[in-house]
Amino acid sequence: MHVHIRKLSPLRRAAGFGAAAAMSLYLAVKLVWIALEISQGTADKVLLNAVTVVMALTGVALGLALAQPWGARLPDRLVLPIAWIAGGLLVSMIPYMIAAGLVAPSAPEPAATTPAWETALIGAGFAGMAVALLVGLPLFLRERWPRAFTGPVGGARADGRLRWALPPLLLLFAVWLSWASGGTLGLVAAGDVQSRLLMADSALCAAGAGWSLWALGPRGGGRRPVWPPMVVGFVTSGSLFGWGSWKLAWLVAGMYRPVELRWVAVVEHGVAMAAGLAVLGALIQAYRRRTGPPDAP
Repeated sequence: MHVHIRKLSPLRRAAGFGAAAAMSLYLAVKLVWIALEISQGTADKVLLNAVTVVMALTGVALGLALAQPWGARLPDRLVLPIAWIAGGLLVSMIPYMIAAGLVAPSAPEPAATTPAWETALIGAGFAGMAVALLVGLPLFLRERWPRAFTGPVGGARADGRLRWALPPLLLLFAVWLSWASGGTLGLVAAGDVQSRLLMADSALCAAGAGWSLWALGPRGGGRRPVWPPMVVGFVTSGSLFGWGSWKLAWLVAGMYRPVELRWVAVVEHGVAMAAGLAVLGALIQAYRRRTGPPDAP
């Protein structure tokens, strides 16, 4: 097994450098925006862009950590939350990116307010980082915590105390799927194609998170390989918490106008955050029961 993992390391390093390079494109655009807003005296969105700059710098650092030996020496409490949020925010968006690319030729385009070169760099940054994390992050996590991703689920599972999150996840799935299908209950107005695709992507995340929670719980099949629910749960729980907290924070700050009614959006994102944390808790619980003594370095 160790030989096999070492053979994968060059791919992980390439993916890490690719992630850092891709996020650098997004970072460059954001820095240009901040400079222009300050010079033109239109600094109403400087705070938002400054936060995204910090996030982009963190993404570049994560990519370098995936590619360099020192990344394996970072403390667990530092690297895991960053990897969890980054994977949740970006990897979970890959189905949306693919679907949006397929329907773009037939969907009416809104009037352009951003120069084409900026849109291209932002798109390349997001898509490049997402694909690079999709490749490099699982390899990094498997090399560093192999027992979390090898073998069957077996008897080392979450104990079921976190199964309370299954009904909220089912509710989120149903609501998001309804909105993606054209439903308008709880919305300010019917969404356009892009917003409906985003809702469908969110519904997919809720379904994946619910499946992972069930698969690692007391009633999940013990012979199932452990890596699918671990990987799916890691990405989807990070998506639920990451996007939920991001939207809720800017909604409260008055800098985000949701397509949902305001109170619906507050409840929706609050429930998503809580459910994401519950699924993460189940992953950690299952991992600790698998490992016993800490992994050897």
